[in-house]
Amino acid sequence: MFIKPMVRNNICLNSHPKGCAAVVEQQIAYVKQHLTPSVESPKLALVIGCSTGYGLASRIAAGFGYRAATIGVSLEKPGSKTKPGTPGYYNNMAFERAAAKASLPAKTLDGDAFSNETKAAVIEATQSIAALLSIPPKIDLLVYSLASPVRIDPNTGVMYRSVIKPIGTEYSGKTLDIMTEKLKIVSAEPASPEEIDSTIKVMGGEDWNLWIDALDKADVLSPSVRTVAYTYIGPELSWPIYKNGTIGRAKEDLERTSNAINARLSSNGGAAWVSVNKAVVTRASAVIPIIPFYVSCLFKVMKDKGIHEGCIEQITRLYKNRLYFPISSVRVDNERRIRLDDWEMREDVQAEVIARMKRVTDETVPTDTDLVGFKHDFFEAHGFDVSGVDYDADIDPATIEEELV
Repeated sequence: MFIKPMVRNNICLNSHPKGCAAVVEQQIAYVKQHLTPSVESPKLALVIGCSTGYGLASRIAAGFGYRAATIGVSLEKPGSKTKPGTPGYYNNMAFERAAAKASLPAKTLDGDAFSNETKAAVIEATQSIAALLSIPPKIDLLVYSLASPVRIDPNTGVMYRSVIKPIGTEYSGKTLDIMTEKLKIVSAEPASPEEIDSTIKVMGGEDWNLWIDALDKADVLSPSVRTVAYTYIGPELSWPIYKNGTIGRAKEDLERTSNAINARLSSNGGAAWVSVNKAVVTRASAVIPIIPFYVSCLFKVMKDKGIHEGCIEQITRLYKNRLYFPISSVRVDNERRIRLDDWEMREDVQAEVIARMKRVTDETVPTDTDLVGFKHDFFEAHGFDVSGVDYDADIDPATIEEELV
């Protein structure tokens, strides 16, 4: 088959296997240049939500930057005779292939990270990798980077769905259609109390805490384990739909969980944080009201200033400049959050972004925004628009996986 991007309503519906693999190789090359193992760096890392975005970058940085053994958890779909698999499916294959070549122990588990069964499988994998390496089965880095729209409570069987909605009042604002390259007004109805609660159940900190419980009970957590989850705050103009909306409520719960886990781990020398990362293009960000418009302007400003970062650059900076110092020296804000959005939220950056957003028209989108960069990152997340990949090549679904293994 000849695989070209299929986009509908700012959502890409397919992926390119070789493009995904090429992006993974690029990220591996980057961390090899910028990270080196140290006494503080991890030896056995678990990344929950390992297949795309910040989670994939976290696993790549731990494995190929610090030479850590890694266990990754994600839920992906393989390809069929008529349709390629999800981007994360091919990203995981590419990671494992590269890890094998580099003699890095790696195990990827495909399953529902919210389930008790997957937690049990991770514990077993931890013990197996430790036995292979003749080291204690102790996870010393746990990254919680799960992004799922649905969660089934493992104890009750109740299914919860998250929503991206404002709270209290309707939201209406500009966004940028990345395919038509035109501005448009989008609106969102306020969430119901049930939708707020469901979003917290899916995207809050409950499952992160359950992972800590399960791993601790099985005695596979290092006393000095460092665990981090990711969040985003963004500028005030996005708060009605983000920080003060349903997602924001869930992230507040995530921060409360971080503090509770930290209190639990700190007595033995461990720690937990939430890292506030910068805005990047993810598979979901293109459909969140205002975000494509804001991010396109932000990219333009940050690139002009030479301070733009994608996922792999952000996570490399997290590990190198924040996370892997003595715990007492890890830099945090007044609410004990690691702030990797510091460059995005600089006063000069935000002032210029807001000015651009006020003056942009349909005619000036190409010059006042970095829509080209946004679209590149959007397609690249699905394996498209990657330098060096032949998109006119005929791909046989029956053999492509063999090529990537």
